[in-house]
Amino acid sequence: MKHMLKALSCMVIMGMVVGCSGSNSGEGSGTGNEGVQIPSEPPKEDTTPITIQYWHSHAEPQLPGLDYMIAEFNKQYPHITVEPVYQGGYPDLHKKLQAAVAAKDVPAVTNVEVSALPNFADGGVFTDLTPYIKRDGVDTNDFSQGMLGAYSYNGKQYGLPLIVSTSVFVYNKTLFDELGVQPPAKWDEIEAFNEKVTVREGGATTRYAFSVPGWDTWYYDPWISNGGGSILNEDMSATTLDQPESLRWIENFNKWLKDGSLHMGYGKGASSNMRTMFLEGKIGMVQHSSAIIKTYIENADFEVGVSFIPGDVERKSHIGGAGIVMMDGASQEQKEAGWKFIRFMTSAEHNIKWAESVGYLPTRKSAFQSEEGDQYFERWPQYKTVFEHFDDVAPRLQHPAYPEFSAEYKEVVGEMILNGENPVPLMQEAVKTINDILTDY
Repeated sequence: MKHMLKALSCMVIMGMVVGCSGSNSGEGSGTGNEGVQIPSEPPKEDTTPITIQYWHSHAEPQLPGLDYMIAEFNKQYPHITVEPVYQGGYPDLHKKLQAAVAAKDVPAVTNVEVSALPNFADGGVFTDLTPYIKRDGVDTNDFSQGMLGAYSYNGKQYGLPLIVSTSVFVYNKTLFDELGVQPPAKWDEIEAFNEKVTVREGGATTRYAFSVPGWDTWYYDPWISNGGGSILNEDMSATTLDQPESLRWIENFNKWLKDGSLHMGYGKGASSNMRTMFLEGKIGMVQHSSAIIKTYIENADFEVGVSFIPGDVERKSHIGGAGIVMMDGASQEQKEAGWKFIRFMTSAEHNIKWAESVGYLPTRKSAFQSEEGDQYFERWPQYKTVFEHFDDVAPRLQHPAYPEFSAEYKEVVGEMILNGENPVPLMQEAVKTINDILTDY
């Protein structure tokens, strides 16, 4: 429904954020922090038994890792019972959170997908963790600043990174070594790279140099800024996607699509089709989530390499996955228990084991730089590329309307891929719609 997210913010602002935990372990306390003074020193340990719920979107392969973490947490805090509640994928989880807020019956702690955080935070749904972080002396510098920034909004830290991914290029190292090529680091290296890797027979491409997913703006948003462009102006009041520097990415994509060196997928089955083509040697290099690296390594009959995506003005890649946040409608007792759980889940102590068990990235520099981290890189050397660019992993565009207006330029990409349309005039039309959406915010 158009402007659904804006409606949610309005609904929240109208006073529907109050509530109590679905764990039946305590009554709600209004909007949580309202009228509640967080002690400047950690409160005296209260070992009164308490139960909190953790709503999540961890898929079945990740559950053994979650069970391990909860069991380890219980060794440290035996009086806190954490009930993990799977709420489906991110869209389902977010809808259920909206319903829980409206019903004033919220969990203490939950996942939130990174692009949805600004809207929920703007509506007052999440607790600002900044006072807890300062009170307990949590070293936030141990996180990648981009990862940390992805879960902050308007100067407040609403969450911490939990299951983090970023987009990278996965490439056929065996092929590249044979051809004597390296993945491009800058845009002006792409043309020569394309010529060496692309194979054309009878006017058709039989091997594409590389592939960029068209089905999710998360993959091509960094291309916009890496080429010197932007999605919104400085005060986020209007889009800049029709400006020359902000059109570079899509003009280049269109050119490479037409000359047969670039593959882009869009629509149902596009992701699995891209993976299959890469594993069959029909694509030299694919941009994909770092969460899929192990899948490629385990299924390829050639050596797999990983490279960071190229850029001219900067060389960034964006945060994906989900963070862990605290609901503002929970009682203060639930928040103290929930904060302990958040700290534990994101601590350096179990960071490598957690990341490896769920297939996402470690988030702590100290974990990377430990003996356990060295052993991790011995098992998975491909992840060294991500660590080398640890501070180049940046937040997605943080605007409450992003999920809505980004659909407009994603549709332009779809028309370019599926119907061969010139994307420039379509983007200029999309800009009008995007600006209309932004006026409501």
